[in-house]
Amino acid sequence: MSVTLPPTPRSRLLRRGLSASLSLALAVAGTAAAVVLSTAPDAQAAAVPAPSPLDVQGRGASVPFKEQEAEYAATNGTLIGPNRLYGTLPSEASGRQAVTLDAVGEYVEFTLTAPANAMSFRYSLPDNAAGTGRDASIDLRVNGNSLKSVPVTSKYGWYYGGYPFNNNPGDTNPHHFYDETRTMFGSTLAAGTKVRLQVSSTAASPTFTIDLADFEQVGAPIGKPSGALDVVTDFGADPSGAADSTAKIQAAVDAGRTQGREVYIPQGTFQVRDHIIVDKVTLRGAGPWYSVLTGRDPVNRSKAVGVYGKYANAGGSSNVTLRDFAIMGDIRERVDNDQVNAIGGAMSDSVVDNVWMQHTKCGAWMDGPMNNFTIKNSRILDQTADGVNFHMGVTNSTVTNTFVRNTGDDGLAMWAEAVPNVNNKFTFNTVILPILANNIVTYGGRDITISDNVMSDTITNGGGLHIANRYPGVNSGQGTAVSGVTTAARNTLIRAGNNDYNWRFGVGAIWFSGLNEPINATINISDSEVLDSSYAAIHLIEGATNGLRFNNIRIDGAGTYALQIQAPGTASFTNVTATHIAQSNPIHNCVGSGFQITQGAGNSGWYANPPACTGNWPDPVWTNGGVPGGPGNPPTTPPTTPPTTPPTTPPADTGNLAQGRPVTETGHADVYGAGNAVDGNVNSYWESTNNAFPQSVTVDLGAAKAVKRVVLKLPPASAWATRTQTLSVLGSTTGTYNTLKASANYTFNPSSGNTATISLDGTQVRYLRLTFTGNTGWPAAQLSELEAYTS
Repeated sequence: MSVTLPPTPRSRLLRRGLSASLSLALAVAGTAAAVVLSTAPDAQAAAVPAPSPLDVQGRGASVPFKEQEAEYAATNGTLIGPNRLYGTLPSEASGRQAVTLDAVGEYVEFTLTAPANAMSFRYSLPDNAAGTGRDASIDLRVNGNSLKSVPVTSKYGWYYGGYPFNNNPGDTNPHHFYDETRTMFGSTLAAGTKVRLQVSSTAASPTFTIDLADFEQVGAPIGKPSGALDVVTDFGADPSGAADSTAKIQAAVDAGRTQGREVYIPQGTFQVRDHIIVDKVTLRGAGPWYSVLTGRDPVNRSKAVGVYGKYANAGGSSNVTLRDFAIMGDIRERVDNDQVNAIGGAMSDSVVDNVWMQHTKCGAWMDGPMNNFTIKNSRILDQTADGVNFHMGVTNSTVTNTFVRNTGDDGLAMWAEAVPNVNNKFTFNTVILPILANNIVTYGGRDITISDNVMSDTITNGGGLHIANRYPGVNSGQGTAVSGVTTAARNTLIRAGNNDYNWRFGVGAIWFSGLNEPINATINISDSEVLDSSYAAIHLIEGATNGLRFNNIRIDGAGTYALQIQAPGTASFTNVTATHIAQSNPIHNCVGSGFQITQGAGNSGWYANPPACTGNWPDPVWTNGGVPGGPGNPPTTPPTTPPTTPPTTPPADTGNLAQGRPVTETGHADVYGAGNAVDGNVNSYWESTNNAFPQSVTVDLGAAKAVKRVVLKLPPASAWATRTQTLSVLGSTTGTYNTLKASANYTFNPSSGNTATISLDGTQVRYLRLTFTGNTGWPAAQLSELEAYTS
């Protein structure tokens, strides 16, 4: 049965207005950082090398695709950028560079580095005169032959005016230029295949700007679980998308709850025009490339596709699992009171796993009180507002291993409005290009963790990482202010921070605000990199922040200052180093002794006494390895400097060091991702991309360990016939891999437990890698468990 929802919860406070008067002329380049620079074929566009947020080892989301930037690909188009000037096309591009095609026959051509049967690409078309967007198409060609025409549109981009923005091109402040689309090739293309996006006509759009492409090997559709209800065969939902399937899917979900059965969305596109309300049920699909919920009410535009728990004032929902499908909305404007998010309501003891959210207002706006909610292994793209917001009494909840790009507001946010947010975590996420505000933020909150993330390319009115007593309902009187211990460890920030066009000065990559009241808490910022910041690396403003502890921080490149102090506070600094700071005096501080610094050992490059206090804000200077403007061509070999400083307190060297640790792979088949190799479950397994040796799996042990023994396992079931796998063991602490055990054959026999043990000499390694070159039982690497021991 359908459920009547309560009134819409309160919405976000309006943000400061944005000025359209842009006076800075900015010269841009990347920074030389301890992350791998994207490499690609020689390009006719002489792009500036820029660190990629997807090439940071051991941090951020483990994504299933291989990304290539258009500016490093083969092209006869025109390079735009690098440029961070708000309101320009390159300012919103990944790495602040892209390629514009404006004539028939112009193209960007990518060369596959791994097999792929699908791609997504990020692009921009001009708006039309009415502000409703234009539709066009671009040719997809494979090795010179036309494969298909791919539809593209600008109807989900181009906003104007002040917050919360409008679709009137006559207004000022154009922004939010880019969108993404996806398509499947129909077959698997081998590594080395040339995939070209080429203009066949400029009649529908005078230009096509290409930012990047993500190439993916999508597994086969996931079949219906045994005993599950099918929304098509059992309830008559329409997989063609022609008919409204809202009521039929809701009926399936209600039956699943009452019967205790999973509900399955098979392959298809389903028209859903209102919320599907879920409670005590599993709703799962055939995979996010195959099972798609989409739609919007044609009359009442405040109703649109979404999967919601019951609101807290209606009792909330619990024990919900949402997995393996996509929610593709049709939201083309921002109306803060409209509940047109992909996922919402209150869901306790619930999980969202492998869900693709695109073209909704928010990916997930969760209104508490609610407890123990997790979003993982998901993609959130092209939102008009936040990617995720844990709002008002969300506790013990997590977003992890999730990829977020092109949100219209904060990428990942927690907002403790009037009810405390407690013990929430944002970990191992990649958050790129929030068009407004911050990559990751907590507004208030007790005992919050924001760790092992990558944040890059902030656009305006925010920074990369923000910890603040800001926005309504955040105060100590209600227990909602920043309190307890806030942990931000092992994060990498790239090109974060930006100019706030209301304040008329820069916002730091990491910034703190005590606007509502001073922050009095323990805030540990550790083992992190702050690279090529657009303005300051670290910034305090709007009221005191006390209890800051910076430990093992590498600042490399800041457009203005290492520290921009505009509010009092207390902070300790140990092993904090800064290089390539634009201003000769690295600190701007006009509050004097109101900001107390305690220095430990190992600091360099960021301290000055007296600090600068000029009354004027300098124009930023962005550097690449200390050379303004940077080199003219991308490097051909990636740097090998270490990706991070090891944590200060490594875990005890006992037990299986690999279990539960971050893991990456060269590729995987179907649903058999590398996470299965470190999950402690011998019956799950990683299977690499088939017919594509060599294949590797790499686990981050968190700190350098003297590994003396590696145990490899396959599922013990007799169905796994004896097989021999050929592999080598490599290790690294610095980003350069050395061979720990040369390539050899290892036999896995179910009669002896399907286990192989490899002895090592105890060399200290943080990153442990297995590289497979053969398997007599299957044309791919297979591994149930990778275990590492120091004895």
